[in-house]
Parts: sequence; structure tokens; C-alpha cells
Amino acid sequence: MKKVFGVFGDPIGHSLSPAMHNAAFSALGMDCIYHAFRVKPEKLENAIFGAEAMGFGGLNLTVPLKEAALKLDCVKPDPLAVEIGALNTIVFRDGEILGYNTDGLGARQALLEFAVEMEGSKVLIAGAGGAARAIAFQLAADGAEVLIANRTETRAVELAEDISAAKLPGKVKGTGLHELGTLIRETDILINTTTLGMHPHRDASIAEAEDLHPDLTVFDIVYNPLETKLLKDAKAAGAKTVSGALMLVYQGAEAFRLWTGTEPPVELMKKTVMEALKV
Repeated sequence: MKKVFGVFGDPIGHSLSPAMHNAAFSALGMDCIYHAFRVKPEKLENAIFGAEAMGFGGLNLTVPLKEAALKLDCVKPDPLAVEIGALNTIVFRDGEILGYNTDGLGARQALLEFAVEMEGSKVLIAGAGGAARAIAFQLAADGAEVLIANRTETRAVELAEDISAAKLPGKVKGTGLHELGTLIRETDILINTTTLGMHPHRDASIAEAEDLHPDLTVFDIVYNPLETKLLKDAKAAGAKTVSGALMLVYQGAEAFRLWTGTEPPVELMKKTVMEALKV
């Protein structure tokens, strides 16, 4: 009988995780299958228990479940996930429900693929949700100077304080979205962790085109469409661009390792995602 894996979220119809993981399982000859399931936050605990009861091998969690999952008594979180304040990967092992966060590692690997130097860089992160937590934590650990900008300024400040409490090498501060253009012009790496620009709202962007500059690296974790308006404008400005599809692949590859103990076919996973997004 096939071992079932899945991703929980709401909405979830846009997810490319099933295509990516099913391609990996098939390539490795593993008798496994991966599905997407729409789960609302108030039903998350029941859904996790149900997956465990049915013998699932593991789960991914996406918006809006990453932070909510950490508050569940049924999940035993990894210390890193606790420090980040969100989790995106569930492993069922030896009668326990274990929680991890692979988002930060996925973002880090995506930036490294483009030889982006993080230590000492000024990083501006737009948004203060679960993905922003993971990325800010990882980049601060790598020695970057991180500024988190969010529509609700208090949330950005609170997140920055949470990460600063971990006493990481990099400094972290929070602010609002006022004077975003000025902040971008003083930034080395701009990362969008909001849903602005996601299909079907392809014309939306966190930044004005005129504020982007050639010395900037722009990383948009939105991966549908493959090239968001933010990335198009950044490319036109001569900036280096990093697609969110790479973060999807690398965080998924780390989850695959946690579930199976097997090295995933990363290049195949990347090819599968890229081809799906070009349709």
C-alpha cells in the first residue's frame, strides 16, 4: 500500500508541492504519493491527528497554518522551529508527531545558488508572517543586518524582538511600510514574503519600479507566476533576481530528507516546478 504524504493549507489549489514530490518519489522508485488538502486553521489539529491515524508518512504546512501548528499540544517541535515561531513540516515517527521548519534553509539555499553574500548585507524583508520569521531568523544567523517592514508596524517590531532575543550574529529591527522606497534604495537584498503579486493578482507589487536599483538582489517567495511583477521590474532595473520557486524546491528537499532519510533528486524537483510554472 502506498505511503501517503501531503500539504495542508487554505487556499491550496495553487500548490506545486504534489507535482514536485511525486516526481521525486517516482524517480527513486518509492511506493509513495503526495496530495494537497484544504485545511482551515480551526481544523488543523483534527487534520493532523487524522493523517497520523491513516498512516501518513509526513506533511507540509503552508499559509495560514505555519504559526498555528506551533501552538498545538499534539506536535513536538524541533528547537529551531520553536525559535523561529513557525513550522512547515510534520514527521510521524515512532508514535510521535514531530514539527520542523525548513523555510529558512530553503531561502538560504536559493540565495546561495546565485552567490548572494549574506554576512554583512543589509536585508529588507517585506511581511511578518511565518515565512518572514523563518527567513529573518536564518539570515540573522548568517550575519545579515535585517530590517522587517510590515503594514502593521507593531507586528514587525515584535517579530524583530523575538529574533533578537536569540542573540544571533546579525541585527534585526522592525518598521512599517512608510518610506519603503527610501529603505529599498539603502538595501542590498530585498525579500518579499507577502502574497502581493501572487496569481491571480499579477499586477500587484510591494515596490515601485523606480525604487529598484542595479546593486540590489530581489528575492520574491511568490512562485506563481514564476516571474512576478516585482521580479520583472527588478530585472528591468538591472538587479539580480531570485525566484520563489527555488525556495519551494529547497525547503521541499529538506522536508523529503526528514520524512524518508533519503537524498532527494533536487535537480528533478527543480525541473518539475519550473515546467509546471511555464504552462
